[in-house]
Amino acid sequence: MSLITASRLSKTYGAEDLFSDISLSIPHHARIGLVGENGIGKTTLLRLLVGLEGPDTGSISRARDLKMGYLPQESLFESTRTLVQECEGALEHVFTMQQEIEQLGEQLQKTPNDDALITRLGNLHEQFERLGGYTIDSYILRIVNGLGFSEVDLTRPIVQFSGGERTRAYLVKLLLMNPDVLLLDEPTNHLDIQAMEWLEDFLKRYDGAVVIVSHDRYFLDQTVHTIWEMTPTIESYNGNYSAFLTQRQERMQHLMKEYEKQQDYIAKEEDYIRRNIAGQNTAQAKGRRRRLERMFKEGLLVPPARKRRMVLGFKDNRRSGDIILCTEQVQIGFKDENVSLFSMPDVELRRGECVGVIGPNGAGKTTLLRTILGQLPPFKGQIKLGASLDVGYFAQAHEDLHNDWTLMQEIQANAAGMLPAEIRNYLGKFLFSGDDVFKTVGVLSGGERGRLALAILALQGVNLIFLDEPTNHLDLPSQEILQAVLSDFNGTILLVTHDRYLLEALATQIWMVDPAEKSLRVFKGGYAEFRETTRKIVDMKNKVPAQSSQGSNKKAPRKTVTGHQLAEMEREIHQKEQELHALEEKLRTPGLDPEKVGELGEKYLFVQQQLDDMIKAWDKSYEKYTL
Repeated sequence: MSLITASRLSKTYGAEDLFSDISLSIPHHARIGLVGENGIGKTTLLRLLVGLEGPDTGSISRARDLKMGYLPQESLFESTRTLVQECEGALEHVFTMQQEIEQLGEQLQKTPNDDALITRLGNLHEQFERLGGYTIDSYILRIVNGLGFSEVDLTRPIVQFSGGERTRAYLVKLLLMNPDVLLLDEPTNHLDIQAMEWLEDFLKRYDGAVVIVSHDRYFLDQTVHTIWEMTPTIESYNGNYSAFLTQRQERMQHLMKEYEKQQDYIAKEEDYIRRNIAGQNTAQAKGRRRRLERMFKEGLLVPPARKRRMVLGFKDNRRSGDIILCTEQVQIGFKDENVSLFSMPDVELRRGECVGVIGPNGAGKTTLLRTILGQLPPFKGQIKLGASLDVGYFAQAHEDLHNDWTLMQEIQANAAGMLPAEIRNYLGKFLFSGDDVFKTVGVLSGGERGRLALAILALQGVNLIFLDEPTNHLDLPSQEILQAVLSDFNGTILLVTHDRYLLEALATQIWMVDPAEKSLRVFKGGYAEFRETTRKIVDMKNKVPAQSSQGSNKKAPRKTVTGHQLAEMEREIHQKEQELHALEEKLRTPGLDPEKVGELGEKYLFVQQQLDDMIKAWDKSYEKYTL
């Protein structure tokens, strides 16, 4: 039986039909990516499945006692409790069970011959172990750290978090609750690359079903096995996002061939009827006409709809000098506030390169771009730009746009001499039609602001582009078009992005900001090579350090905690878990001597405390090891 089944759903807002006649089924362990143009109703469909809204027509059935977890795009997570309190609240049943075990253990010491108490305690121990109760603190910490929070954040009240932090905190809570179905609306919006990769790994091993709305192509490739495309009905494709693109193209080609075949048949039949209706073959002609009429009545195939796509092309530019920029002993930071964020090695960037700038949220990537642009002074050192540069900047927050201007005014300010009709046609290439050109910038959605910023950038004839999260809020087709245009761009690009698909396609070198080391590391090569090299370095660090050779007097620097020590601690934890399990088995033994029960119960509590202490010690050692 499916976890959720929907039949013939429709939804209307005002006079607008959002979607109709949608039927679907979410089976156990499903991994589904829901894609479609912005505004087509993906978020609304998720809300219907969860039960936050009702359909206008159709029905939804859910499995009995189904636990659902829903992550909205922007969480309205309002709580005066701290993050750790919310985490513990998500696992309240586990902590309640822990308290009951402790209470029963104390009672057992007073009444060691209570068979009912012994049985209850044994059952509770079994359930507690199955729920991961003995490692619950480290499990919470793993999810909290995985989604980009530090241990300091655990004691912060949720109300003090930013909007993005609240969404991440709510995702932490959902994952801890372990629902049967996770419905995630743009889960990567507020995650850096490291947190995205952690979430991908978590979802791959997740036991429940997962439905994901996402504009992150790489994330969909890594996490889903089925793609649902809203068109606005639903077309289902097997495989991940890359497989979907191939299958959809093949499907469109097949539908077009069938349509052309039908049109060719109709043309031939109409020609025969026209030539023979009044001649000797009139009976055959009339028969063919009846067949055509029946065919028209039953419904003809229609050609696959050609969806509107953004049309992007950069204005012709002049050739820049070969050297784009040089840095000398540069530190990035805020000079006025005497805050240094990180230092960077001396670099020489040449024409035609695409630099992918990556790092955790808040590490200073945008500050780096603004410093190179000259909007901010370097904290220390010098940055020299090359000759014949025409620079364009796509800002993440689109600060250069004017909220009280219309789209028409924004284009006029950047394209003197362009006539109103030409501006309308130009904005039409970026999916703004009709009276959209008279909208003020302040009422635009995130995706619309992004398209407008790209429209302005494309007018400028640049040969050096600074892009700060250019695919944020763009729908998937627009992301693909932007990627194709940037691939053909003959200038130089500095790109800050969490879009790994874009990085793999464009980057010729990676600049990684490491806030822990307060440094920027330069890797000459593409993103795939960078990831593989990083993985090998991590694997080497995880191996036991080799002994220095006999002929060398120099000793390699040692960590305070080695991989060998961690492995030994893990072995001891495993042994302690086995010891605890053996005590559980003994406590379940029927007809056990009451005195023996009391002795075992006391020992059980002692071993349990030892195990908790060992796990905490391992967590602290692991932190030191990864420094």
